[in-house]
Amino acid sequence: MADWTAFYRNEDDDEEQEEGDQGPGDYKITGRDSLVFLVDASKEMFIKGEDGAPSNFDMTMQVVRTVYTSKIISSYRDLVALVFYGTEQSKNPRNSFKHVYVYHDLDEPGAKRVQEVDALRGSKGAQLAAETMGSGESSLGDALWCCANLYSDIKLRLSHKRLMLFTCRDDPHGGNSGKDRQARTKAGDLKETGVVIDLMHLMKPGGFDVSLFFRDIISPPEDDSELGLQTNPSEKLEDLQKRVRAKEQKKRAMARLSLSLGKDVKIAVGMYATAVQARKPGAIKLYRETNEPVRSKSRIFHTQTGSLLLPSEIKKAQVYGKKQIVLEKDEVDSLKKFGDPELFVFGFKPMENLKLHHHIRPAVFIYPEEEEVKGSACLFSALLKKCTERNVFALCRCIARRNYPPRFAALVPQEEELDEANVQISPPGFNVIYLPYADDVRTLDTPQCPCASQTQVDKMKEIVTKLRFKYRSDAFENPVIQQHYRNLEALALDMAAPEETEDLILPKVDQIDQRLGILTDEFRDMVYPANYNPDSKPAPKRKTEANGGGAEKKPKVEVPEDELRAHVQNGTLAKLTVPVLKEACKQFGIRSTGTKKQELIDALQAKLGS
Repeated sequence: MADWTAFYRNEDDDEEQEEGDQGPGDYKITGRDSLVFLVDASKEMFIKGEDGAPSNFDMTMQVVRTVYTSKIISSYRDLVALVFYGTEQSKNPRNSFKHVYVYHDLDEPGAKRVQEVDALRGSKGAQLAAETMGSGESSLGDALWCCANLYSDIKLRLSHKRLMLFTCRDDPHGGNSGKDRQARTKAGDLKETGVVIDLMHLMKPGGFDVSLFFRDIISPPEDDSELGLQTNPSEKLEDLQKRVRAKEQKKRAMARLSLSLGKDVKIAVGMYATAVQARKPGAIKLYRETNEPVRSKSRIFHTQTGSLLLPSEIKKAQVYGKKQIVLEKDEVDSLKKFGDPELFVFGFKPMENLKLHHHIRPAVFIYPEEEEVKGSACLFSALLKKCTERNVFALCRCIARRNYPPRFAALVPQEEELDEANVQISPPGFNVIYLPYADDVRTLDTPQCPCASQTQVDKMKEIVTKLRFKYRSDAFENPVIQQHYRNLEALALDMAAPEETEDLILPKVDQIDQRLGILTDEFRDMVYPANYNPDSKPAPKRKTEANGGGAEKKPKVEVPEDELRAHVQNGTLAKLTVPVLKEACKQFGIRSTGTKKQELIDALQAKLGS
């Protein structure tokens, strides 16, 4: 019975994954992510900036709202909580801690929570916060203790636990050594249980001194790619959102495998997708009466007896040479396996040998896994440094996962890149470029077109130079997906109308015309004939009665008599079309009342077969 239950699970659960693009869903996630926003509610947080800039509290609420909505879209099963400390009112489990207000427990984000966070934004939100929570004494130790209780009350398996602390006070206890010591102790307890504490410090007059208190509170970097504590506080909403986005998304490996550099020299690396195409989520089927999601299951029955088949009664076959080759399940598995997952380095080649047309599918990124094999980070860093200095790439054989066919790949080195705020833009590591096989390369017959003159080429070069701009992929959003989620958001939050989305991929015609000036007219006069207007549509050609107008008649399709008789003898009249068969009936004077193909064939066979 156990074998039966294990086999008949959800549809396609027992199928091994075949070769294909490695998307974000190709790896299994054990547990859920959790994120707690711990926000300072002191009076200093509500002071507005210069020139009408939003207050630190307002910026924090906008960031919290953004994370809530992004979690609903990308990972709705993650748990999120919102806790305020330094409040006058207290609201927490069993009201054990004073001046701590749990606004949202650890739970999945939803439309109601987004609406409640929206109510705390702007001047009205500040007034609501003052009426609901107020501002009072601060005890960060009690706030961290309350957050620890939130985590302990969760019975679900959590894969990643993170706490983000938002404040503009570098000395929250005003020099009270007892409260400072308690906060450091509770922060240490949280870090021992696997909670990562990040400081999102905000701008205040006189600057924010991290070393005064918070250096001992936050968690150290999780790996070499993490920059840890940022010394400069965030004074703009964009900077704060960028910093939160970089921290709240947990990096997960698509696969973990070994990088073999030779005999008995192997290091552990993780394979990551740095960019994945965003898609609209698929529709979920619901039961009509209860609106609960339905699950599809497949069963395999015998075609003759109708009995349910056991897994031991099912085999697979492949037709080869008009013969059916029957295979057992273990034989099919052994045919799929070419080796254990690994990257085996053959050698190194100059970067100029890697051509643009060698990129046949999206690249992935590898980074060392020090926890798997000690010393992997050191050897990986040395290999990356030497490949960068010598401008070479590593040629290797890649088997990304079990039962994946091997592919040739190029390991292209990538150095670390930081922006002005010392935030990482590009991590150090190798990009895995999948190379084509000989079967993948095609020889194309390019059409012969008239060649442009050198004068025309030079003029187009001027136009291209004028229209150049620095492209950034994160500056353009998919308008279809953005509008889709705006509509869903409007329905979920009971909004009168969805927010308008700007289509960033539309060309800026006015700016293009301003840059080009008269170059467009000069190029048109140089290439196209006189009085050419690209906006005008050609008039449809119509024949008048004087010019033999009227509906154009289709030419008659006639088949010679010898060919028709050959079709009758060979029994291939069915290959002819109905118009050809009708014309053949007229040719031999056959009167057929039917218009179906078989009736015409029968009439011709009766006439010519006798």
